[in-house]
Amino acid sequence: MRVLLVHCHPRPDSLSAALASAVRAALEGAGHEVDWRDLYAEGFDPVLGAEERGRYHDVPGNLLGLEDHAASLRAAEALVLVYPTWWYGLPAMLKGWLDRVWAPGVAFHLGAGAIEPGLKNIRRLAVVTTYGSPWWLLLYFGRPDRKLIGRGLRRLCAPGCRLDWHALTRMDGRSPAECAAFLRRVEHAFARW
Repeated sequence: MRVLLVHCHPRPDSLSAALASAVRAALEGAGHEVDWRDLYAEGFDPVLGAEERGRYHDVPGNLLGLEDHAASLRAAEALVLVYPTWWYGLPAMLKGWLDRVWAPGVAFHLGAGAIEPGLKNIRRLAVVTTYGSPWWLLLYFGRPDRKLIGRGLRRLCAPGCRLDWHALTRMDGRSPAECAAFLRRVEHAFARW
């Protein structure tokens, strides 16, 4: 399977970076082709500027400078997002990637009543994330990141697209041993893909 792996964390020495590397190694070890995107390492510009927003519905002009990212998304059969959850949501860099790359003509098409899915090639979605909050507080706030991905992004993928969610809560209070155990669980889960 061709997997697009998108990592979003500014520090290469973070648990998030270690998780992304473990996911990549596990997927490649299982025989999958991995298209690796590290948004911070690439210097991805998350800002949807005025000129770009002006041509947002001008397909394919809306992808100027983003053709390689759009091609990766269109070629993927699975998408894995590895990121820390900050303020109950996606890091700004990852949200900007969605704003700019999940554009008309790529992620969706404008239909008569609602948007029509454009990424029917993606049959599986996975998230690997960390939270500073305990699980019960995430429930209290309605798990906004899970709703965005599980209800919004998944709707634009293949019918019946599977969603896998791997999360470590209370990140700031975890011991190194607990973080290492989570990393091993994630690695094991992706080795079985």
